[in-house]
Amino acid sequence: MKYKLSDICEYAKEKIKISALDENTYISTENMLPNKGGITQATSLPVQEHTQAFMKNDVLVSNIRPYFKKIWFATFDGGCSNDVLVFRAKKGINSRFLHYVLANDSFFNYSMATSKGTKMPRGDKKAIMAYEVPKLSYKYQVKIADILEIIDNKIELNKKINKNLEEQAQSIFANEFLSLDTLPEGWKQASLIDIADYLNGLAMQKYRPTADESGIPVLKIKELRQGCCDDNSELCSPSIKSDYIIHDGDVIFSWSGSLLVDFWCGGTCGLNQHLFKVTSNIYDKWFYYSWTNYYLQKFAAIAADMATTMGHIKREELAKSRVLIPSNSDYERIGGLLAPLYNLVISNRIENSKLATIRDTLLPKLMSGEVDVSNLDL
Repeated sequence: MKYKLSDICEYAKEKIKISALDENTYISTENMLPNKGGITQATSLPVQEHTQAFMKNDVLVSNIRPYFKKIWFATFDGGCSNDVLVFRAKKGINSRFLHYVLANDSFFNYSMATSKGTKMPRGDKKAIMAYEVPKLSYKYQVKIADILEIIDNKIELNKKINKNLEEQAQSIFANEFLSLDTLPEGWKQASLIDIADYLNGLAMQKYRPTADESGIPVLKIKELRQGCCDDNSELCSPSIKSDYIIHDGDVIFSWSGSLLVDFWCGGTCGLNQHLFKVTSNIYDKWFYYSWTNYYLQKFAAIAADMATTMGHIKREELAKSRVLIPSNSDYERIGGLLAPLYNLVISNRIENSKLATIRDTLLPKLMSGEVDVSNLDL
């Protein structure tokens, strides 16, 4: 038996004054992460005086195609932009269950199919409320939500662990390299381009898959920022030169637009232009990642000063960026501290990617009853 979405939830309609918000309580399409990934800090607040309010336990969904997969379960009260829909569970409906209903790929596909508009299509609010939902008892709703939440909680725990690991690594790096008054014996000075190779990506529109090829996703700035590829990622030929194929654990540096350096853990893909793949035949990953990351703020300031439409840095800035190369014994000692931390960060991110895949595969099977958990004791 089926419900309509309107039977289990409604659109929240309250408004809130912008003056009552700050960047940590304002949600927009821009700072919502895809694939149920949560939110980041807002970069700015809107101009209008009033905005859509939401409450803790509401479900927020981006209403701009193709960003319908940006979904967040509210953990606090706040306000959001007009391009975000706020769903509130009705009495007798579990809010967490509602969240997973809206996180289901079938809801995404339905929203895409019924969206309206050409330049910037939006979900049709009336059609969305006609979406069919399985009629399940409250107890069964809770059981489904509990199963999926176990996976999401592990993903969040890994993120918190990684935040702590990254803070430890930055503290060790600062103590070992940035607090020196004089250059220790056996150490030497160099630049970023002396310790690593910065390979710029390809204009991937020239390397589309052929008719008999299964394409691989293209890694662009968007994918790097969100940490994964998605259904809207472009595809390229897997036959491109192997240097431009990206694998889990590779260090990627976005040098144009949104400057960012990170470990890629979103699976195999092709490197697009405006991104550097950072490697070295001499030095270890912890070393060239740490130094590139150290200069990121400086590079961002340079890019901002020269920005017209899209700020960027040039290779000459890499050559100007001074680094310290330790003696062999100190290099091994410091690497013994930093390498395990970064290896664990990468391992946790890869695990999160696998967990998210399991969750997204399991979700529709739970909703449809293909996987029956009625007798499962949690």
